[in-house]
Amino acid sequence: MGGEKNGGWQFSICDKRVTVYSGDAPQGHVVYLNTAGQEGEAVCKLLRDMGRRDFTLVTVGGLTWYCDMAPWDMPPVSADALPFRGGADDYLRILEEEIVPAAEKFVPGPIAWRGLAGYSLAGLFAVYSSYRVRAFHRIASISGSLWYPRFREYALSHEMAGKPTHAYFSLGDREDRTGNPYMKTVREQTEAIAALRREQGIEVMYQLNPGNHFKNTARRTAAGIAWMLAV
Repeated sequence: MGGEKNGGWQFSICDKRVTVYSGDAPQGHVVYLNTAGQEGEAVCKLLRDMGRRDFTLVTVGGLTWYCDMAPWDMPPVSADALPFRGGADDYLRILEEEIVPAAEKFVPGPIAWRGLAGYSLAGLFAVYSSYRVRAFHRIASISGSLWYPRFREYALSHEMAGKPTHAYFSLGDREDRTGNPYMKTVREQTEAIAALRREQGIEVMYQLNPGNHFKNTARRTAAGIAWMLAV
């Protein structure tokens, strides 16, 4: 069961809250955005204000953030953090097999391409998805947690299941200015993975934004999605 709310069609699948903001283009460009809270509506508004009405945005909330977005188990990386429980593969199955078909019933016309975007851990998840499924043709990792232990080694040693055509990476220019031994590597790791994507023949945009990890999150996310739509 579902219903319309705040301009989008809402329903639940496996306790995940899905909102579909339908576009008005004859061909379906669909971007999926995993969210930690209620930021999906703000991102959609920013994109519509930019004049981007030629795509459908699907936001997914109600996630168990440190599980659904995590590729494998990891202990906490700081004193106030939770442990990571590697549930990304299980959530990818739900996303690909259940959420995508249900959401795309609301998409006008045939699907031209699908994008997957996310901020922080969801940015890590977007990059990881390419190694596990073929569903997404463009990805955006905005302030992605690419510092995640062993992820760079994983990216270098594994083949992608579905090679995206386009990949967007961005960071705040102060995100690596931290005493945390993991997170202070985020710029180095992000730039290494962006370079790897270029070597693989993928069109890449890498952008630095002013500020730390928590500045202008919705605006940064909208910028990444807007790039995916423009290329």
